[in-house]
Amino acid sequence: MKLYYSTGACSLSPHIALLEAGLPFELILASTKTKKLADGTDYLTINARGQVPLLELDNGERLTEGPAIVQYIADQAPQTGLAPAAGTLARYRLMEMLNFITSELHKGFSPLFNPAMPEEAKAIARDKLAGNFAWLDGQLKGKTWLLGETFTVADGYLFTVSNWARLVGVDLSPYARLNALRERIAARPAVQAAMKAEGLIK
Repeated sequence: MKLYYSTGACSLSPHIALLEAGLPFELILASTKTKKLADGTDYLTINARGQVPLLELDNGERLTEGPAIVQYIADQAPQTGLAPAAGTLARYRLMEMLNFITSELHKGFSPLFNPAMPEEAKAIARDKLAGNFAWLDGQLKGKTWLLGETFTVADGYLFTVSNWARLVGVDLSPYARLNALRERIAARPAVQAAMKAEGLIK
């Protein structure tokens, strides 16, 4: 498989998932600014929207959208517990959390990365994110990982998105449980390996 990624972007989430799953893959840097690959290939010929992540499967099929990609990865290595079995309520809980992260957190950061966005709008976006992080912090009471006692692809996605907070002035310090979870995720060997591969840590 091939994972098209951009450093520190939401593609870090499937990068972590692939390493956690122990699956073989090739990592390909795709600049979301220039829309070019390192060899000069126009990335728009691979993904017309020019976004990451994109996972190219062994048969040439291509998957986009992070929550779909990480569930596909998890299902290739069911023994890892990265996703509960399809059809179970626990799997729907995973999908519920992935949808919350993608719609309320991930997209919530978008205005803060837009240089054309007025500061008043950015302040509203920060307040909304604060409310969502506070809610999430409450959901973590008594849990080791986001969904309980097993690390899942939702943890990797939350870690990826919450990493952006310090870049755009979102204060996560009030959320003790969230920060403890982030530390547990950051300490995982697969997370360390993914971040080193992307040049995010030494």
